[in-house]
Amino acid sequence: MLLERALAGTPSDESPLTFAAELPGREARTSSWPDWLDPRIVRTFVDCGIPAPWSHQADAATLAQSGRHVVVSTGTASGKSLGYRMPILSTLSENPRATALYLAPTKALGSDQLRAAVDMTDTLAQAGLPDIAPSDYDGDTPVEVRRWARAHSRWIFTNPDMLHLSLLQGHRRWAHFFRNLAYVVVDECHSYRGVFGSHVALVMRRLRRIAARYGANPTFVLASATASAPGAAASRLIGAPCVEITEDGSPHGPRTVALWEPPLLDVTGENGAPVRRAAGSEAARIMADLVVEGARTLTFVRSRRGAELTALGTSRLLADVDPDLPGRIAAYRAGYLAEDRRALERALTDGTLLGVATTNALELGVDIAGLDAVVVAGFPGTVASFWQQAGRSGRRGQGSLVVLVGRDDPLDTYLVHHPSALLDKPIEATVTDPTNPYVLGPQLLCAASELPLSDDEIAEWNAEDVAHRLAEDGDLRRRPHGWYVTSDTPPHGEIDIRGGIGSQIAIVDGTTGRMLGTVDAGRAPATAHPGAVHIHQGESFVVDTLDFDDHVAVVHPEEPDWTTSAREVTEILVEDYLEHRRHGEVDVALTRVQVSHQVVGYLRRLPSGEILDSIELDMPVQTLHTRAVMYTITPELLARAGIGPERVPGSLHAAEHAAIGLLPLVATCDRWDIGGVSTALHGDTGLPTVFVYDGYDGGAGFADRGHAVLGTWLAATREAIASCECQSGCPSCVQSPKCGNGNDPLDKDGAVRVLDAVLAEIGT
Repeated sequence: MLLERALAGTPSDESPLTFAAELPGREARTSSWPDWLDPRIVRTFVDCGIPAPWSHQADAATLAQSGRHVVVSTGTASGKSLGYRMPILSTLSENPRATALYLAPTKALGSDQLRAAVDMTDTLAQAGLPDIAPSDYDGDTPVEVRRWARAHSRWIFTNPDMLHLSLLQGHRRWAHFFRNLAYVVVDECHSYRGVFGSHVALVMRRLRRIAARYGANPTFVLASATASAPGAAASRLIGAPCVEITEDGSPHGPRTVALWEPPLLDVTGENGAPVRRAAGSEAARIMADLVVEGARTLTFVRSRRGAELTALGTSRLLADVDPDLPGRIAAYRAGYLAEDRRALERALTDGTLLGVATTNALELGVDIAGLDAVVVAGFPGTVASFWQQAGRSGRRGQGSLVVLVGRDDPLDTYLVHHPSALLDKPIEATVTDPTNPYVLGPQLLCAASELPLSDDEIAEWNAEDVAHRLAEDGDLRRRPHGWYVTSDTPPHGEIDIRGGIGSQIAIVDGTTGRMLGTVDAGRAPATAHPGAVHIHQGESFVVDTLDFDDHVAVVHPEEPDWTTSAREVTEILVEDYLEHRRHGEVDVALTRVQVSHQVVGYLRRLPSGEILDSIELDMPVQTLHTRAVMYTITPELLARAGIGPERVPGSLHAAEHAAIGLLPLVATCDRWDIGGVSTALHGDTGLPTVFVYDGYDGGAGFADRGHAVLGTWLAATREAIASCECQSGCPSCVQSPKCGNGNDPLDKDGAVRVLDAVLAEIGT
């Protein structure tokens, strides 16, 4: 009903509403409280408004209490935290020495969980149970609180970065904590993917070996949003078998899901391609319509600036309807003072605010009740994130509306025309590769500096080759009792587990001297070249200089009306075939490759998609050793598909672009994490060839995932191109914002023909 009133119209060729469905509510499935749980703990939960656990909560708690590693992969607001609170509170209450560790990917989530733990443990202490004294321990924790936590807290709330930099490196000061470590909670574990996830996977292995050194064998409890194969992903993350629980016993109200594709505009972009109305502008209009209908609405956008602009656009539209309504619209983002954020949360919950435009700052960690609708301006990157955002509405059992507004992007185009990819069982997988030598090498040095590594541990980590190479370089030394680091300087501080691997370029605000973060040196020419727009936590900066000798890019704050995209020349050489299979006239392989690329300039684009200008650059050649999925296709097959020699380059190029845009459908990555090369005649294969490669030294697992589900991936790519309404190619299908060749040549029809021919040979 809300959809019909606020988004008048039905799906049709003319309507931007491409799909709408009513998803039924789900009845609760409860279980009795476990027999092993102390009655005083049960009473605390009941007093907190939990009369009985849902089935998945009880199952997870019982598995963990029995010592089994478990991952709970159920929907948003399904109460996954109760699944670990039951065994932790039980064990820590029964054993006054036992300890627990909680890891969160964001500060907001960790703080939210800490507040709940403090409330519960205070109540239990008043009931006569041993004091647990939960405490945070992260970069923002004052020194005196850190000392107190190390001496007294039995439940530490931290993050993987602090675990890597402080707890593991200083494990001797934490000996009593590790000696009694009973549980480790890894919340929102699907967040740990790619190179960051690979680092975290090895931090988890280091944690397990440190605990074992002190005689402990902690049970891991992981929480994950719904994703493909959560048990396998969790097992790979912690390095031990993990049982998955996916049957959700929590209730939720009925939900209407609508998919919305903004219309094409009259303006043209690169090479005369049509441009769609911006997702943020469309989302502002939809939110205004919903607010007029009285629906409390949350709109997710991708940047701080976007949140401010969407809130402003909504207010302007509402001013023409009711002068009181603009005052009930606001933006919410990181960067606001904590008290301002809390005030906005309260105003949204109690109905003072009717509409809020936000970054993903409200995706995790804040329980907002009573929302009627969520608008998602652009697919947020993963199905898991989409449902996290969608789950902000209807959290108290009432009906809700979720609208996904597609961006000018191949993946968004596919999703708004193929709703099953969102609504059915997800096919994307959380991808990590802890065997990546560029990740494994520095992590081995960290582990060896904590405790000498045994030959068995080296073998368990599949690190024999890396260890011997480190020994040849003089960084490790093998002695009778294990492998030792040769330097007295601990290597922990040299590794930024979030910032990637290899040499890093520091991004520094030249006006304040503030360091904004780092970027891998291999990616800096494309993302931090002079003139580039750099976004840091939603704030915009423009790069002034990039110095590879000093490893620094200097930027200044600016809110330009344009964005930038690098143009580069790329060459790729096949170094080794890891897997290779022939399918008739198509060969498919997973390979090790050397990628050489040079940024030669960049384009400046207006928000409409129009090209403002093209600026030349002279940047050094960068070399990357990584992994790629590739396929070759014979000229004869191309000819039978109706692609003559003159159309081959554009057809392959368009197919490559679209495939890069659709890889996040099956692997939890961003299109900026990967690259591609297509050529009508490759020197190593002697055939027309398409490569898609990981944009990180050693690979991040994305190409491996693409190779494993090649048929599914390419079929979706073909459908994304074919379902786009443009005539000859646009940013919604075959154009790429990161193309080094200015999106030329591109042959949309030829790309469909190429993919049809490949899929006919390899099957789906």
